[in-house]
Amino acid sequence: MRVSTGLDKKILLEEDHIPKNWYNILPDLPKPLSPFIDPGTNKPVDPRKLEVIFSKELLRQEISKERFIHIPEEIRGVYRLWRPTPLIRASRLEKDLKTPARIYFKYEGVSPTGSHKPNTAVAQVYYNMKEGTNRLTTETGAGQWGSALAFSGMLFDLDVIIYMVRVSYEQKPYRKLMMQLFGADVYSSPSKRTEIGRKILSEDPNSTGSLGIAISEAVEECLHSEATKYALGSVLNHVLMHQTVIGLEAKEQLSQADDYPNIVVGCVGGGSNFCGIAWPFYYDKIFGKAPKQVELTAVEPTACPSMSHGEFLYDHGDTGRITPLIAMYTLGHNFVPDPIHAGGLRYHGVAPSLSLMVREGIVNVLAYNQLEVFSAAAQFLRSEGIIPAPESAHAIKAVIDEAIRCREKKEEKTMLFNLSGHGYFDMKAYDDYLSGRLEACPLPEDKIAQSLKSLKNLYPWINA
Repeated sequence: MRVSTGLDKKILLEEDHIPKNWYNILPDLPKPLSPFIDPGTNKPVDPRKLEVIFSKELLRQEISKERFIHIPEEIRGVYRLWRPTPLIRASRLEKDLKTPARIYFKYEGVSPTGSHKPNTAVAQVYYNMKEGTNRLTTETGAGQWGSALAFSGMLFDLDVIIYMVRVSYEQKPYRKLMMQLFGADVYSSPSKRTEIGRKILSEDPNSTGSLGIAISEAVEECLHSEATKYALGSVLNHVLMHQTVIGLEAKEQLSQADDYPNIVVGCVGGGSNFCGIAWPFYYDKIFGKAPKQVELTAVEPTACPSMSHGEFLYDHGDTGRITPLIAMYTLGHNFVPDPIHAGGLRYHGVAPSLSLMVREGIVNVLAYNQLEVFSAAAQFLRSEGIIPAPESAHAIKAVIDEAIRCREKKEEKTMLFNLSGHGYFDMKAYDDYLSGRLEACPLPEDKIAQSLKSLKNLYPWINA
């Protein structure tokens, strides 16, 4: 293994350093997660009842108390197409900011679909294939998750049906084309294919859609089809666990640079991006392995501020109320965010494990509006030459702000963030930014209050 001089721009690992196990945070949480609740009985859901939509192995991983779960060689073999991903020192950004801080980013944009999403898509398709599933349904926002599942379905010969949130379907046509090239069927959501889609369109023919609506459509189609299962791109524990290959690799790469982060940053829609890089450092923290006090910072959009302005309640994971009730930070399942370009962050809820960590004060939360985020993205790309996805640009904004604070205080800190994808399919967003058409989409307080009130009226007992 090559030893870094500490001055390298990129820190690379050989393929045999792809992690052999995922890190499962469940046994290390400060408290056990609250069970999923059946709204019909107000009692915990038997996980076996979820086998109608999920793979048995994925459900086993969802509730497993094993700290490390083995990655099958068939999955590691596919990972070799792009993993290990590079850890890059943002030295030009540091210089431009005149900061004493050291900034590193884990670049997941080198995957075949350009984001971190294949880390779990490959795993989910593999386990479904082994159990005899013929077809998968799913939702996607900006298209990173949908393209990852379509890619993985192509590799393992599974059919894939994708409901893409309408605003992203229209904003990002080339993501749709990528999914179709991989062999998937892609539909704008809300659609006329499902009962929930038809209901929403009858109430609002101009609905821009949301991830909650798209999830309802995908689950409904799954329930009405044979040999079909559903795959989720974020929120659930097994999904977040598959993403920990990011943080596990980053720890080894930073050790080669003889460095360790004071702050780990990632953006949050459902949580897979942030948790994938942050949870392995949380492991170090609680077991006394971290050489520094490390802060974990999650960043979300002001247009959909589930953690900073939502409430910790039981809520459905989807708008159509098909899923069980989940204890999490939520804006209410009827909340439809403004049509920001960071489509992957337009989700009303947050992963249960991340919600718990925020509630316990272990994870810090920041929220930025769309104009602030694209300004930071432009500054980053002019320094480092990579056009970031709008989702990842939220983390970049937080890192730049902290780097400026370090400059003002003459304080050295090491920062690590997850650059979870490139923005080459998001050029319409950058065009809107450069032309002055981009709207800030500030905090929608009245809409949030109305959505949460509706949820509490529906389930008066829902305090988690």
